[in-house]
Amino acid sequence: MRVLIINTSEKMGGAAIAAGRLMESLKNNGIKAKMLVRDKQTERISVVGLKKSWWKVWQFIWERTVIWKENRFKKHNLFAVDIANTGTDITEYPEFQSADIIHLHWINQGMLSLNNIKKILLSGKPVVWTMHDMWPCTGICHHARECNKYHEECHHCPYIYKGGGRKDLSNRVFKKKRELYKLSPITFVTCSQWLKERAEQSALLQGHSIVDIPNPINTNLFKPQDKQKARQKWELPTNKKLILFGSVKVTDKRKGIDYFIESCRLVAEKYPEMKEKLGVVIYGKYSEQLKPLLPFDAFPLNYISDEKDLVSIYNAIDLYVTPSLEENLPTTIMEAMACGVPCVGFNVGGIPEMIDHLHNGYVAEYKSAEDFANGIHWALSEGEYASLSEEACRKAVSSYSESAIAKRYIDVYNKITGDHA
Repeated sequence: MRVLIINTSEKMGGAAIAAGRLMESLKNNGIKAKMLVRDKQTERISVVGLKKSWWKVWQFIWERTVIWKENRFKKHNLFAVDIANTGTDITEYPEFQSADIIHLHWINQGMLSLNNIKKILLSGKPVVWTMHDMWPCTGICHHARECNKYHEECHHCPYIYKGGGRKDLSNRVFKKKRELYKLSPITFVTCSQWLKERAEQSALLQGHSIVDIPNPINTNLFKPQDKQKARQKWELPTNKKLILFGSVKVTDKRKGIDYFIESCRLVAEKYPEMKEKLGVVIYGKYSEQLKPLLPFDAFPLNYISDEKDLVSIYNAIDLYVTPSLEENLPTTIMEAMACGVPCVGFNVGGIPEMIDHLHNGYVAEYKSAEDFANGIHWALSEGEYASLSEEACRKAVSSYSESAIAKRYIDVYNKITGDHA
């Protein structure tokens, strides 16, 4: 069986990491898997990049221009939505033609247009689409938040300046998707039960199969290591308890940076003895900007994509925090837990499916900096830390190991190829 995995990027972002790990785990389980990406960032021979073209830059700019115009030339939510009006026809690529199954992942920002997806569906090849956010089941947004118009038909989109209208951009794209999805059955895979519930409510996905399978993680790589050696590698203090906060761009408001800063202030205010005992490790773009905003010693690092470095970072710290306001099933929580690190996160998306409250971490009340601060203090001072660490590792190994996830996907592939036979 030959599977072609499609994703915009090879390495950048959670979807890319998950897609790459799935490819490797499928190969380790006897499946001939390749990955086709717009942005190729390694020399892996099983990853194929789209042909280089100056036109791809203009495609990206054109899509943003259409959204900008709809927003009455405001930058309002310019990158919170996608309309898939530009992309690349991949059906002529030999990797596509030789594949038995086409497996879509995150395909926005110029990878595939709706017309490109139409050609894929008309090819007759079985299609699996792993949803890393809500975009496949809404008009244009990646996270619908409190809006539920996608249950019937998108319009008056809250992401469009002044709410759009009855036939706004979200409505027009929604209708295109509705016609597109009628062409051929698609098996949608959600990475969390939370996302599955929302996908099942979408008018777009009615009649299509929806399966819940988490993203995989290499638990032979992401595992507990010597903490002192890890700290020495990154020149981190050995006499402090360390919290880790990270993102591709740490100043992204959706990642909850304001709530994290406030929760740290509350911890320092309520437990002044922790000011000298606690430190914060920050990795990601603009991490230096956070240093003066925190009441604890801060240790900024650049964005880390090398997996061995990530393993070392997780093993150097005592607690991973994710105050993100929009999430599906964060890869970073899996990685931290597999390394035996308890986690604190808001009660949003798939996070409460991963963090078992007071068992391997702390699930804080959504958008409550005070409860998030409680979680930080509890995990580091009140909980049985050794037990939290052990349970975090056990959860990751049992729920997210590559072999377990690969087998679940192979079951899906076997079913749909049988249905198409």
